[in-house]
This record gives sequence, structure tokens and C-alpha cells, in this order.
Amino acid sequence: MLQKILSDQETGALQLGRQAFAYLIQIRLSDPIPTGVLLEYDFEFQSGKDAGAGGTGANWVSVTQLCPDLCYEGMTRLNFCLNSTLSDVVHGSCRKPHFPGKDALPLLDDLLANSLQRDVDGDVLEIRDRPDLLLMSGDQIYADDVAGPMLAAIHEVIALLGLPDERWHGATVNSAAELYRHSNCYYEREQLLPRNEASEAVVQRLFKGARKPIFTSASAKNHLISLSEVIAMYLLVWSPALWSKLKLSDTGIAQAYRAVFAAEKQPIQDFQANLKAVHRALAHIPVYMIFDDHDVTDDWNLTRGWEETAYQHPFSRRIIGNALVGYLIFQGWGNDPDRFKNLMPGLQLLMSSHQPDGVLAKPEHDEFINKLLDWSDWHYQIAVTPKILVLDTRTHRWRSERSENRPSGLMDWETLSDLQQELINHETVIMVSAAPVYGVKFIEAIQKIFVLFGQALMVDAENWMAHPGAANVMLNIFRHPKTPQHFLILSGDVHYSFFYSVRLRRQQRGPKISQITSSGIKNEFPDKLLQFFIHLNRALYGPRSPLNWFTRRRRMTIRAHQTREANPREVVNQSCLGRLRLGHEGAEVTAQLLLNDGEVIEFD
Repeated sequence: MLQKILSDQETGALQLGRQAFAYLIQIRLSDPIPTGVLLEYDFEFQSGKDAGAGGTGANWVSVTQLCPDLCYEGMTRLNFCLNSTLSDVVHGSCRKPHFPGKDALPLLDDLLANSLQRDVDGDVLEIRDRPDLLLMSGDQIYADDVAGPMLAAIHEVIALLGLPDERWHGATVNSAAELYRHSNCYYEREQLLPRNEASEAVVQRLFKGARKPIFTSASAKNHLISLSEVIAMYLLVWSPALWSKLKLSDTGIAQAYRAVFAAEKQPIQDFQANLKAVHRALAHIPVYMIFDDHDVTDDWNLTRGWEETAYQHPFSRRIIGNALVGYLIFQGWGNDPDRFKNLMPGLQLLMSSHQPDGVLAKPEHDEFINKLLDWSDWHYQIAVTPKILVLDTRTHRWRSERSENRPSGLMDWETLSDLQQELINHETVIMVSAAPVYGVKFIEAIQKIFVLFGQALMVDAENWMAHPGAANVMLNIFRHPKTPQHFLILSGDVHYSFFYSVRLRRQQRGPKISQITSSGIKNEFPDKLLQFFIHLNRALYGPRSPLNWFTRRRRMTIRAHQTREANPREVVNQSCLGRLRLGHEGAEVTAQLLLNDGEVIEFD
């Protein structure tokens, strides 16, 4: 058994409020961690009035003593298993707390609990069917689409933990404390910008969340604004620890919205009821994440015009920046800690800049957000077999020069060129892209029509083929003679799931491309509308349809896999987790969906 006293550098403590701390525990061992075996762990820390001073009043307390529910049955410590060669990967995206459907993420807890095969005495004999890691490909929170009860819970957490106040410019209210007391705080946040031309543009592009009559009626009326709101949101979506202390009262809700508040309350309570399983699962498996738009705001960086409007206004710049600070603390930092070493001093300075009245210092806040908005290293890779490349498809956009309202490419030429270099000389790679590279063609065609009329924001026109430059470079990467022979593309975003196999035409030894889209963990597409789209997609863009010759699909053949069910489907519209079973270093793949009702289906 290895025991180690951790130094301050190894714990990476970050104070978030009077009674809230974040820790990044980074332990460097002289010997490699063994792979393929069950490893147990726990953390102990000193508590009491003399903690850290060597006094007699200090006691050692372990995490599992404080949170015994974190342990699986028969276990006294937490555990994990590392594998350098992947055979079992779980993935998903889009987990909206108030969506009226079951959360699929607790299914991961079932997988981990069932992976411990025991003897008659309850001792663990072996690990069986245990996922190697969890990849979350975007929209882990919905900062722009928040239910009233969730926002009320957030404000209770802020008061409970003493999360900091902050000040800003460019709005009717000039501090977080004023915001929380304002009559427009719930369901009317778009009213808080001053009424001038620049602010009206921000309301249209940010707070109203771009009306989407075909896909969804996005709601941003409770859009998270302050950094403390973002911090509290993260604490509430992944942990049950604070929920028992909250009331979810509608006392501060205007009478006109109390019926909406009441209707949203049950889905939030259902979401909260499953968090113990989520909390436990995340403590037992390696987890990697990347943002998509809702982690920050709807249609984030969708067009050049969106960027020019949002970043030139001080209030919307602060809102976007606060969401990125939250992403850094709760998601990005843990993906590759060394990558963020140059950012951490600024983050420490910001979070320690409390003035005597509990307000974050505005100069430090603005300076850190400026640095964060210029940051270009959110992407990362995981050194396993097959190699995993996680793409940042949000901050390296290929902006349209033709029109400010045309959608930007998801990655620019320079970033795609860097990606190509990372792919060379690998037989198989897993590429994580928040949005599918290959989408449902009929839906992409509808998006293209709206784009032609300058309405990209109305239909969320975020697909790789929407920008000619980005699409052509990505296709050229697949054609490169030194490109991997097997691409596994994991994606989400669209709120339905499917599995495509792609081959490039006129290439004898072209790569085999498998794209598995799993979305959402707790979100779904309007079902009747999706069935209508699928029917038309099958009729208009089937494998033998001549319409394919008027699209980029003339260069490739795409096979839509069907589920192995009595009534096979090409597209599954139900909250789920995706699961990949990999063989021969990733060259062979079996794709499954773990549906939120417990059913497991497999694609052929």
C-alpha cells in the first residue's frame, strides 16, 4: 500500500468562496501505475480548529468516511482501473437538468458496480466488462437554458457557500448582488441590458438565444450571468452534496411565472434524485471532457457577426468569460493540467482578489477573462491506443469573409493542419468532435437554405459541411496517404443517435471511417419532427439518389447502420449513453446505446 503526504503543489487548492474550494490533486509517482488491475484509493485530510498546525485538536478524516455512499457494496475505498489499450469506451453529450426525461448518466454507475465479479464471501475476483474511460463531448451544463427552480437552487448555494460578488459595466444592474435582488432576475434577464442599439443586438444574439422555429424554441431567459452562478451550477449538476440543504422556494418568483416554476420543479427534483449514482460513478473512472456551445451560450461563435456583436459589448463579454472560467475550473483543468500552467496564476489572482465587501476585483476579473478569450489550447490528446484527439471546435473558427451571417467553419485551416500532423503514422485514432462530421443530410440541407437567406442562427447551422473551406480540408485529411486507416469519430450535439460507416470513392486503400453519434444524455429531439426529417432524408438522399451528386457526398459512400431490434432504426431518439467495444487496437468496433430506460441496443 502506498501512502503519501501531499504537498501544496500536488493538491492545487483554489478557493472559490468562503466555504468552497476546488482541488486538482496531481500526484507524480516514480514508478508507473500498473494497468489492467483494480487499484483502490482514498484521501485523508486534517479537520478541526488546529488543522495544519500540528495541534491536538486536529483529526484525520477520509473522503470515504465523509461520503460512505461513494463506495460500492463491499468496498471500503474508491477504485479505478487504467488501461493503455482501450477496449471499452463510454461517451455522450447534452445533459440538460430540466429536460422531462430520465438521466442516462446513472447507467454508468450500474456498469461499474456490475464490473466487480465477486466470490461467495464477497471478495472481488476479477474485473469484467468495465469501461476504460468516459468521454463527454459537450453541453455538460446548460449555462444558457436554466430552469427557474435550478436558478433558485443556484442562488441558495451562492449564499450557503459564500461565493463572491462581482461588478461589471454595460447593464442596467452593475453587480451580481443587484442582479439577484432585481425583479427581472427570474425569467426576464433579457430585460437587464440598457436599451440602445448595441445592447439590442446582444439581446437578439445572446439572451433570446436565436429563435429556432424548426428545431427548438431556445430559452435564455434565465441565462447564467455571474461567475458564482456558473460555479454553483457545476456543483449542482454533478454532486448531491448540497441539494438536501436547499428549499427551491418560489418566494422570489413573480406571480406570472409561478406556474412555469412549478412545472419545472418536478424534472429538477427527478434529476437531483439520481445524483448519488452519478457522483459515485465519476469517482471510479477516468473522465475527459470538451465544451460545446451550451457550456457557454447558445450558438457560441457560430458566425463572424455573432462574435463581433458579443465580444464588443462589455456585459456579454463578461457573461461568456465567466462561463469559460467555470469550464476551466470544472472541466478543462483536469483534462491536461500541465497545459494550463500559464493560466493558473491569473485564476488564483482572480479568486483571491476578494475585497473586504466580498466582491471580486474588477481589473483582475477583466484581465483574466481577456486572457481566457485569447486562449487557444483547449484541445488535447490522450496517450492511449488507439490515440484519442479531442477537438476544440468552438474557438478556432474559420470565419466567413463573404458575409457576417454565414456560419463559420468549426476549425480553421491552421488548426486543421496541426490536426493532420497529429494523425500521421497512426494506424487507428479516435477523434472527438462535438458536432458530427457527417450529419443527417436532409437536416443539413434545411440548414443550408436558411444560411442562403442569412439566417444561420435560426437553425443552429453548425455542421462540418456548412463551411466549404473546413469541409474540404477535413476531406483532404481523410485522403492523405499517411492518414490512419481507421478513424473512429465520436460526436454528440444533435440530440439523437446514429452510426455511419464512410468510405471515400476512387480510393483503393482509403481509410475506414466510423462515426458514432450519441446524444443526448438527458435531452431529445422533437420526435414527430425528427421522424418526418428521417423519412424525407431516406427518400431524397438514399445511397442511390442522384441528389448526392450535388453535395460533397459524391466523393464518398455513407452507410447508415441499423439497430438490431425487431423494428430496426437508423436514428434513435432517446436519452442514452454510447458505448464502444473495440477490438484489434480499435480497428474493429461494435457500437451500443445504453438507453435511459435500461434497454441496451446495438447497431449492426
